[in-house]
Amino acid sequence: MDDYRITIRRACKLVLLHRSMWYYQSQARDEQTIRRRMREIAMTRVRYGLDRVHILLRREGWRDSRNRVYRLYKLEGLNLRSKRPRRSRSGSHRLDRIDVSSINQCWSMDFVADQLFDGRRFRALTVVDNFSRKCLGIYPGKSIKGEEVVSIMEHITCLNNAIPDRIQVDNGSEHSMSDSSQKPWINGPTITKSY
Repeated sequence: MDDYRITIRRACKLVLLHRSMWYYQSQARDEQTIRRRMREIAMTRVRYGLDRVHILLRREGWRDSRNRVYRLYKLEGLNLRSKRPRRSRSGSHRLDRIDVSSINQCWSMDFVADQLFDGRRFRALTVVDNFSRKCLGIYPGKSIKGEEVVSIMEHITCLNNAIPDRIQVDNGSEHSMSDSSQKPWINGPTITKSY
């Protein structure tokens, strides 16, 4: 404006800006203190979301509206805190996999389920060698009980002429070792459950 020697009124009119915008002074409060406090609350109480953080701020004497707290909450990135989904929450308690260095050191045993074209369901027991990734056997059946699992495992050990040092299973009811018929065979390898 000094270069062109025109008034503020004329300059605002030329650029289509209202004069109140030119004279506007921001009255915003300092956000750093409340943002810092929100971060502290979110770090100490990890499971607290926006509503609980807002309630705690109110109890401490902050008189900010929920919309302002929400805006600052998003700016801080607190809404992006990673929360494990329910379906894989059990994955956080799993044991680390032990490195295998030879064949028949560790086998994995699990059940898969599917259904036929007419809707009948069936299950299959799969046994895999963890070192070679070779499928040692897939045994389908309508329902496979614990005794059948033992006989299938005996059949697989006879075919391969080897007993594994360790068998890794999930937490299925078929792998429960309550039957007396299962105990003699199970005393050989170590059973590791991955929940």
